[in-house]
Amino acid sequence: MTNRSYKTGRCRKQLSLLPARVEDYVARDNPVRAIEAYVCALDLEKLGFRHAGGGGGAGQPSYHPADLLKAYLYGYLNRVRSSRRLEQEAQRNLELMWLLKGLTPGYRTIANFRRDNWASLKAANREFVLLLRELDLLGGELVAIDGAFFHGDASKASIKTKKRLAEQLGAIDRDIEAYGKALASNDATEEAHSSGDGDGGSGNGGAVADKLAALMARRAKAQADLDRLKDSGETQLSSTDADARLLSKRGHVLAGYNVQIAVDDKHKLIVASEVVNDGNDTGQLYEMARAAKEALGAETLRAVADTGYYNGAALKECEEGGIVAYVPPPKRTGGLEEQGRFTHEAFSYDAEADVYRCPAGALLRPMNGVKISPAGRQDFRYVSLKSVCKVCHLREQCLGQKSDKRTIYRWQHEDVIDRHRERMKEASALMRQRACLVEHPFGTLKCRAGYRHFLVRGFDKVRGEWSLMALCYNLARVLNILGFDGFVAFFASRAAEKAILCVLRAVTLAISRATASMRRFAAKLGQNSAIICFRFSTPA
Repeated sequence: MTNRSYKTGRCRKQLSLLPARVEDYVARDNPVRAIEAYVCALDLEKLGFRHAGGGGGAGQPSYHPADLLKAYLYGYLNRVRSSRRLEQEAQRNLELMWLLKGLTPGYRTIANFRRDNWASLKAANREFVLLLRELDLLGGELVAIDGAFFHGDASKASIKTKKRLAEQLGAIDRDIEAYGKALASNDATEEAHSSGDGDGGSGNGGAVADKLAALMARRAKAQADLDRLKDSGETQLSSTDADARLLSKRGHVLAGYNVQIAVDDKHKLIVASEVVNDGNDTGQLYEMARAAKEALGAETLRAVADTGYYNGAALKECEEGGIVAYVPPPKRTGGLEEQGRFTHEAFSYDAEADVYRCPAGALLRPMNGVKISPAGRQDFRYVSLKSVCKVCHLREQCLGQKSDKRTIYRWQHEDVIDRHRERMKEASALMRQRACLVEHPFGTLKCRAGYRHFLVRGFDKVRGEWSLMALCYNLARVLNILGFDGFVAFFASRAAEKAILCVLRAVTLAISRATASMRRFAAKLGQNSAIICFRFSTPA
């Protein structure tokens, strides 16, 4: 058997003349130093953080918001979001000890900071996008838009829909009817026993009555919830998180929120984001594209999205707002294609004559009147002649068995759709690029960081937490792009410029005050000039 040596550590009881510093355990290129440089460069009072301007009132001093923001940035960058976990890390994690300078805030203080400063966290996220523009990390020409579902702090059972409440009422009514029959049967049995020589029945009437009363209370609550839904006009009601909703996509249902993002094409950075509780992306295209355009400061912008965002009204708003949208139209004519019949696209429109031409060459002319949908969409109706369709050799490929003429509906702004259709003919490369751009942030946040749910409830707090996620994603990306030295050097130069400006302001203020004092002295000197002249002119 051969002897083998192992590495050995130092003795824990060994005394040292100078104990090790926490600074010695944090490398010069440690990301916590980047967090320190970034937060120290922020104007927290301008962003609206509570207690940023001091004056917390009487009693124990409050923690500075800069320290709590550093703790959260460190936590979200290192997959530690819980306030209790952050409290533990502040007491044992050397990096966090260095960052907080030994401060150990309690979990309630940490949680309250995230809860109370949701608007400031959103402002900090927007401020970081402006910083990205200053660093020239944004292309500003093309953004990709997409949405993803995140679980909320609520269960699916806690969210009630009209259908679910109606089914619950039906089940309760059946149980009430069954218990009512049981109670009537029990009363009849007790009456029969009381008229004979028995000792008075089984004695289950009280238990049945209690269960019946509980059912009646449940029914009253369910009916009140249903009435509340009808009065509010909402489709869902949550007893845990008032803003969470049941969201469904491809057969998967969860209780939570729909997070919308717009990603710039240069470095896959999030330039705009929003949290909604609508499971449908159709109405989100223009709002997200407009927010991205404002954040980028661009006059025109190209925006790409998937089929779920296709909406004629949204395309029109984008066109009017200087946004060129690329959204694949959905396949809504699958039934006609399966039957071997002509779809809407087979009919060509003649703008000068304002008619449609069918595949056989016949004309469909506009009819009087406008069809108005419940959403306010106005469609014009174009109809063919029965006599022409009756003898047409393509009749079986165009009309159904019970139809004698073909009708085409055209939206009043169909020219927007026509221009969009022409753009999409050469947009295959953009569509492939879209998936590469917009899936990267969601994949990073959900799979790498594990952020698939929110820890807080309500739109305000959820949007604040999402701002933390988006800010940390962008911060990590910038560190990878610029490198640690480039990132810290940028903030060091900003700090130097800020210091120089402060010195210039102080010098300017001092000069202005000295000038004002000299003017006041000159004014007084002018008032007393006669007296001074008299004193100096008297003979000795």
